[in-house]
Amino acid sequence: MSKISLQKISTRAPKTLDKEQTRLKTASILRELNELQNLLYAESKHSLLIVMQGMDASGKDGVIRNVMTAMNPQGVTVKSFKVPTAEEAAHDFLWRVHAAVPAKGMIQVFNRSHYEDILVTRVHKWCTDEMAKKRMQAINAFEELLVTHNQTHILKFYLHISPQEQQQRLNERMQDRAKMWKYNEKDFEEAKLWKLYMKMYEECFNKCNFVPWTIVPSDQNWYKEYVIASAMHQLLLSLKMRYPGLKK
Repeated sequence: MSKISLQKISTRAPKTLDKEQTRLKTASILRELNELQNLLYAESKHSLLIVMQGMDASGKDGVIRNVMTAMNPQGVTVKSFKVPTAEEAAHDFLWRVHAAVPAKGMIQVFNRSHYEDILVTRVHKWCTDEMAKKRMQAINAFEELLVTHNQTHILKFYLHISPQEQQQRLNERMQDRAKMWKYNEKDFEEAKLWKLYMKMYEECFNKCNFVPWTIVPSDQNWYKEYVIASAMHQLLLSLKMRYPGLKK
């Protein structure tokens, strides 16, 4: 597998793609996702874990609002991983994560994830390179366990935006009343560490790849949502699920 270099990947949709046509395709995919999620829930043989990572303002919340809510909320849950609580910090770093993985028939979305423990922790030197290497090995083993022992299918998305787009979105949070609640002064400080974050992300992509990553160009929300919805659609279709018959 070739190494991922974010500098070489565009943050925008292909120029040949028509915005309105793509939106129509996304709408059609979302209608089918609703039926596929119902099948997943009814058959209860598989589960789907969706991992979303990205810099601040990359649009993770927007994906959850515009893609995930197209499905029955009884079968889709969202978990955000913030600073560990005292109880969580007293256990291994995957303890709180394992408790949140999806049961059979369910779709679980991680809005940020266990990858924070080898990203932000390394950027701020809360985790040594040696410890990060051990954690990467543990993450690969953890994801292999889910895939091979529990029929959990994993999709990992990195929402790839440009630093210019990030600054524009962060500034909007100070001006748009509907977005002010998202404003956090620390986001601007984190943005200054962009190059270091990109280095850590690339190492994460290239070493935590038992389940490969999808790099999603995310400067344009309509394209980001199309890519993620399409990947979910293709995976669920590939399971060839069937509704169970009457119980005897």
